Amino acid sequence: QVQLVESGGGTVQTGGSLRLSCAASGRTGSIYGMGWFRQAPGKEREFVGRIIWSSGSAIYADSVKGRFTISRDNVKNTVYLQMNSLKPEDTAVYTCQSTTMSGYDYWGQGTQVTVSS
Repeated sequence: QVQLVESGGGTVQTGGSLRLSCAASGRTGSIYGMGWFRQAPGKEREFVGRIIWSSGSAIYADSVKGRFTISRDNVKNTVYLQMNSLKPEDTAVYTCQSTTMSGYDYWGQGTQVTVSS
């Protein structure tokens, strides 16, 4: 199994920045990729972005492209979500997800991000 713990959420003003962290533990050698999802009140969960663990290659949702950056630290087994130019519509619970090479998904507990206007 893979355990995921997010941190770094909080409240920021429009245009501000936050960096979320997701620390993985357990069978980290089995991780193929890690991603970020978010869910705003009353809305469905939305894909934010994903990074391939081995290569560092990342993809993003159109809604965050150019503003958000995903990176990883292989030594610390941690993935980061750097969020810049935040907008009120970015307000959501952000959850980290990992996919193993055998196709299992694991999820963190989520962290709240609130962008005030």
